[in-house]
Amino acid sequence: MQFSLAVLVIACPCALGLATPIALVVGLGRGAGLGILIKSGAALEKACKIETIIFDKTGTLTEGKPKLEKIVKTKSCQYNEEELLQIAASAEKSSEHPLAAAIVLAANEKALKLLEVSDFQALPGFGVSCKLADKALLLGNLRLLEERGISVPGEILHEARGSSAVLLAENNEFLALLAIKDQARGESAATLQRLKAMGMRTVMLSGDRPEAAEVLAEELGIDEVFAGLLPADKVSKIVELKKAAPDKIIAMVGDGINDAPALAQADIGIAIGGGTDIAMESADIILMNSTLKDVSKSIELSKKTMRIIKENLFWALSYNLVGIPLAAGLFYAAFNGPVLHPVFGAAAMAGSSVAVVLNALRLRSFGK
Repeated sequence: MQFSLAVLVIACPCALGLATPIALVVGLGRGAGLGILIKSGAALEKACKIETIIFDKTGTLTEGKPKLEKIVKTKSCQYNEEELLQIAASAEKSSEHPLAAAIVLAANEKALKLLEVSDFQALPGFGVSCKLADKALLLGNLRLLEERGISVPGEILHEARGSSAVLLAENNEFLALLAIKDQARGESAATLQRLKAMGMRTVMLSGDRPEAAEVLAEELGIDEVFAGLLPADKVSKIVELKKAAPDKIIAMVGDGINDAPALAQADIGIAIGGGTDIAMESADIILMNSTLKDVSKSIELSKKTMRIIKENLFWALSYNLVGIPLAAGLFYAAFNGPVLHPVFGAAAMAGSSVAVVLNALRLRSFGK
């Protein structure tokens, strides 16, 4: 009867049942305390297995506060620079794109009066079109103008190397290039170096010109760059990378409306907290402090949580493997060894559960 009671008491797998959920709960709570909102335990578990991490360019690796650097016009253009800026800002004032905001800001700084436009149309991944008086305007990237059969001189494009280029055309005639520069975030280079030190491959996806994207990638030390992409192209690129390595976890870091489909397509979507609502809704992890440093921190938190889970499972299982034979009298029958009283068995069972909880609580010191 004593042996039976001792086995019933000590065989209760409380510690095994607590090992994983208590560590996940503490890990999720610690992440929230650090401004890292992880939406599920599954996301926390998968983050430690990330092998490829993909970054959007504008607003993610860069500050998202682009500024107009210069305006380069054609020799045949009859407008001066202020008039070109006024026309461009008037067309872009209804756009939500960061590059459009930079053009409007530059016009406001010069106290230029914005003109009324009609038939405004946003062309995602390309630019905008509208009418100013009786003139049809196009503002956007090179692909937009090429699709409309408008040629852009190569020497003018070369003037914007390292910068984003917004091209202005009027009545299907190219007028000028507006070069806009967005500085890299102060923590971008250090974060990418940290991720590479952790053994991860870094990739950048951008809708910007390849020249501008490659300059930033070289500055930050990014392994691979894909530029000139539409929002749908970013999703296709992630699908392509996943097919090439189906057993590897791919993460996507972004902040804008255009990034939302890519964030949803990746194995782990990480959104910058200062980004759009739809991007944060699509992501598995939200960095509320809007700093890239938290990308590596969230992965490190995942790794430490999984290490705690493995430790908990090891000690809980070891406790049962040793405790059950002892409670059953195996050692007593074999060589007249010790016998486990049911009271001590109950105390040991409770102690194992407490030990698992205390081990999980070590996560509360993470990041301090």
